[in-house]
Amino acid sequence: MNRLLISAAHKSSGKTTISIGLCAALQRNGKRVQPFKKGPDYIDPMWLGKATGRSCINLDFYTMQKDEILATMQHYSAGCDISIIEGNKGLYDGLDIEGSNSNAALARLTKTPVILVIDVQGMTRGIAPLVLGYQNFDPQLHIAGIILNQIRGQRHEDKLRAVLEHYTGVPVVGAVYHNPSLAITERHLGLVPSNESGQAREQIDLIGKLIGEQVELDRLLEIAGNAPALPATDFALYQQQKSADVRIAIARDSAFGFYYPDDLEALQRAGATLVEFNTLSDNCLPECDGLFIGGGFPETHMQALEANLPLRRQIKQAIEDGLPAYAECGGLMYLSRSLSWKDERHEMVGIIPGEIQMHAKPVGRGYVQLEETDAHPWPRLTAADKRTYPAHEFHYSALEELPDPISFGYRIKRGMGIDGKNDGVIYKNLFASYAHLRDTSYNHWAERFVRFVRSIKSEKTL
Repeated sequence: MNRLLISAAHKSSGKTTISIGLCAALQRNGKRVQPFKKGPDYIDPMWLGKATGRSCINLDFYTMQKDEILATMQHYSAGCDISIIEGNKGLYDGLDIEGSNSNAALARLTKTPVILVIDVQGMTRGIAPLVLGYQNFDPQLHIAGIILNQIRGQRHEDKLRAVLEHYTGVPVVGAVYHNPSLAITERHLGLVPSNESGQAREQIDLIGKLIGEQVELDRLLEIAGNAPALPATDFALYQQQKSADVRIAIARDSAFGFYYPDDLEALQRAGATLVEFNTLSDNCLPECDGLFIGGGFPETHMQALEANLPLRRQIKQAIEDGLPAYAECGGLMYLSRSLSWKDERHEMVGIIPGEIQMHAKPVGRGYVQLEETDAHPWPRLTAADKRTYPAHEFHYSALEELPDPISFGYRIKRGMGIDGKNDGVIYKNLFASYAHLRDTSYNHWAERFVRFVRSIKSEKTL
C-alpha cells in the first residue's frame, strides 16, 4: 500500500490546498488516488473527494479504535496506486501533552512517510532549526520530504534549498510559489464547501496543474512506494449487508452536504435505500419511510430555504404525522422556527419550538462525549451497548427560547450541545442534535436509526 501523510509545521500552512493539488495532479496522470483526512472534518474531504473521484474517508483516534483505523485504510485503499492522508493542524499538535491523537501518532501507527509542508514567508536560514527540531522531537517518525510553500522568488527558493541540504538532509520535493490562484475562498467555518462552489471543478483542475508543475510527483511516488507494509489487523469493519426494505430521504444540496461517506454506506448496509432531495428547489419530499438532514450552511441559504414554503410545510406535517427523522447541526437549525443572522431573520420549518441565533464566535467546537438518556428514541443493538460515546460539534449558532419542559436524548459529558448540559431534541419521532455522529465501533448509529425507521414503518402497516 503506497501512501503519504501530508502534514505541516502549523495550522494554515497550505497543506489542504497542496493535498488537493497533489490528488488532482496524480489523478490526472492516471493514478488511482485514495484520499483520507485525519480528524473530524467534512469540508476538506469534499474537496479531496472531488479531486480524486473517490470518497475521502476520515481517520480519527477519538471516534475510532486503532485497529479500526488500520482496517479502514486497508479497505478503502484496495486497488489504488497511492493513498494520500491529509493531516489536521500541525504535525505534533493534539489533545494531550503526549500527542496521542496527533498527526505524528497517526503516521507512527500506520508507518506512513510524512511530507512536511512549511509556509516559508519571511524565513530563510531559520528553516533549519525548525526542521531539525521536528526531526529530533520524534526519531521514530520518518519525515521523508519537505514542500516549501509561499515562496516569493527564485533567490528565496535557492537559499532555502541550500540551508536544508546543508543542515538537515531532508529532501525538498516541492517548491510552491505564492499565487492567489491557489487560494480557496474561506468563511466562518473554514473553506467554502465544494458543493457550494460553482467553479469547484475548474479550481481543482487549476490547483492540480500548478501543484503538479511545482512538486516532484515521481519523487513522491517513490517515497510512497517505499513505505513499509501496513501493520496487520484482524478488525472486522462491517456487518453483513441487509436487504433494502426502508427508504430514507436525505437532503443533499448546497445548504446541506455534511455527511461521512462511510456513514452513508453504513445506512445502506443496514437496509436503507437513500433517496436524495434538494431543500432549495424540490417542492416535496420523495416517497420515504424516514428523513435524514445532515449538517451544512443553512445560514448562507436562509432566504432560499424560507422561500421554499411547500417543502417546509410538507416536512413539518410529515414529522407531525410521525415520520422518523434525524437531523444534525444544520439540519436542526433548518427544523427550528426561524434563523437569524446578520440582522436578518427567516422562517424555517418550525417543527422544533425554538429560534436559531447565529453568533460571531463558535458556540460549540471540538470533540464531545454524549451520554444517552432514557428518552433516546432509537433501539439499542444489544443490551451491552455503551450509553456513552464520542462525537464532535462545530457550530456558531445557538438554539434559543426553547419551551420548558422539553425532552433531550443526550446529557453532555464534554462539549456544549444545546445548552451546555443537554443535546438531542426529541419531538414525536424526530431526533435532532448539534452533535455530529460517526458510525464506528464506538457507536453504530446508522443501524440503530434504520431499525427505528423500520419499526415505525412496521407499526403503520399493522
